Amino acid sequence: MALLTQSPYKAKTFDIYGLEGISDQTLEVHLGLYAGYVKNTNLLTEQLIDMAHRGAASAANPAYAEITRRLGFEYNGMVLHELYFGNMTKDGGREGPGASDLGRALGDSFGDLETWRQDFTAVGGLRGVGWAVTYLDLATGRLSNHWISLHQDGNVAGFKPVIVMDVWEHAFLLDYKPAERSKYIESFMVNLDWNAAEGRFSGKAERPVG
Repeated sequence: MALLTQSPYKAKTFDIYGLEGISDQTLEVHLGLYAGYVKNTNLLTEQLIDMAHRGAASAANPAYAEITRRLGFEYNGMVLHELYFGNMTKDGGREGPGASDLGRALGDSFGDLETWRQDFTAVGGLRGVGWAVTYLDLATGRLSNHWISLHQDGNVAGFKPVIVMDVWEHAFLLDYKPAERSKYIESFMVNLDWNAAEGRFSGKAERPVG
């Protein structure tokens, strides 16, 4: 039987330096952490393929079980970081989505844009480490905000991420004190790339395969 293979992912580059309230130093460190998720996703995938080939893929195999569980953490860490970096820009944020399809959908789902904003920032302020994500329910067209613990707990199966904010402390600790997460969230909102979010919502911009 031929050994199944998978093309490795490659860390992407993002032209996001010069953001307001999020320093280039923070971005440099953060992008390095992201590259680690890419590396680990590839490594664990290779190990699981090798185990399957050797007949070691068994729930009774502790190594197989641990690697399988860890892969979800690394994989989601890679994908969520790509979505996070991909929805920030030094030229965006302040004016909002306006009368676009996304703007109308946020209004339909939350009543108005300001209510969405308040709810999204409230989710981002929850205790713990994780992510605030505005998801699109493809079945209903409704948008809703969710808290994702770590990288993998809370992702809604079949929902599409439209706006992604990292609220792990490494996303802001060089710029703000741990108790100043709200200031970082304000900076994220200033730098939010509404064009990228609109592309995700409309289906014109998907996460490219690395």
